[in-house]
Amino acid sequence: MNAPTKFDGLEVGYDVPALPGMDEADIQTPCLVLDLDALERNIKKMGDYAREHGMRHRVHGKMHKSVDVAKLQESLGGSCGVCCQKVSEAEVFARGGIKDVLVSNQVRDPAKIDRLARIPNFGARAICCVDDVANVADLSAAAVKHGTQIECLVEIDCGAGRCGVTTTPDVVEIAKAIDADEGLKFAGIQAYQGAMQHMDSYEERKAKVDISIAMVRDAVEGLKAEGLECDIVGGGGTGSYYFESNSGVYNELQCGSYAFMDADYGRILDKDGKRIDQGEWDNALFLLTSVMSHAKADKAIVDAGLKAQSVDSGLPFIFGRDDVKYVKCSDEHGVVADPDAVLKVGDKLKLVPGHCDPTCNVHDWYVVVRGGKVETLWPVSARGKAY
Repeated sequence: MNAPTKFDGLEVGYDVPALPGMDEADIQTPCLVLDLDALERNIKKMGDYAREHGMRHRVHGKMHKSVDVAKLQESLGGSCGVCCQKVSEAEVFARGGIKDVLVSNQVRDPAKIDRLARIPNFGARAICCVDDVANVADLSAAAVKHGTQIECLVEIDCGAGRCGVTTTPDVVEIAKAIDADEGLKFAGIQAYQGAMQHMDSYEERKAKVDISIAMVRDAVEGLKAEGLECDIVGGGGTGSYYFESNSGVYNELQCGSYAFMDADYGRILDKDGKRIDQGEWDNALFLLTSVMSHAKADKAIVDAGLKAQSVDSGLPFIFGRDDVKYVKCSDEHGVVADPDAVLKVGDKLKLVPGHCDPTCNVHDWYVVVRGGKVETLWPVSARGKAY
């Protein structure tokens, strides 16, 4: 008699899109498929790069929202922990066994601060970002209330134009307030330049990051003058990690999309003018879709529309084919141009999403495939954890 598994009682097509052992051809669509070989190559490659450059890698959990993926990044890539954007998201990873969790965002609502202060009770280091002195006392009060410690990074706005302060005196003022308050620990600087990650040109990205690096270096020196050392100087994304890792000032990378590689990131160029999804990183995440109609001779209609993906960064492309093209979508339908009528009803296509992060957030499961067989399923653990 076979031992029970976590998938017992789950029905394919209702509860889950597939079960372990199934052929890839039998997966129900639309759903997210992970090519495990490609994913492992990407994770190992980034892990090796970080170690070779003396960097820690704190993977970005908001991209995949999966405890299982984060644990693979830990075991195979040597990651030191995760970044999250929301407290509820961070709590999912802490409850799932990740021991070092950064909310790379500001936490201001009293109820959210209270939950943040309880994250160490799950056995995890809890870190958040601060860009306002007024936030410090509230964080301190919550940590004292629960007998825990919240570590704090001062966030620098180094070009994204969102959260963060822009001057070294402001960084020093906030850091000193953190250092002085009970229940808190000043842990360093958060300086992620998000606005330039998707710029096509390598040189244009470098020019933007050079500005960031100069700001961070000045802030680190200003803090040292006040006797404050940075355990973490964090930033760096899939479009810029090679700049921060060679800066001499950053010590922690926060890359996320490298692991899955979406269409928007894939088109940016490396230093040799080559797309980064054509050598640097492999496409590992696919939105699997099926042809459901071919009533029109020159177009196929597939079952992956707007409700199965995010198109904020553009439409997906069809992996491994140049004879057909995904050209339009509505809520439940995708239109594939098929000028030579090569597709037929029931055919499956692998779409590379335009933007992986919000696409993953509309699915419950990753179907993990190796060698044409379903190896396992991973839940999208933090799906909908937006508060």
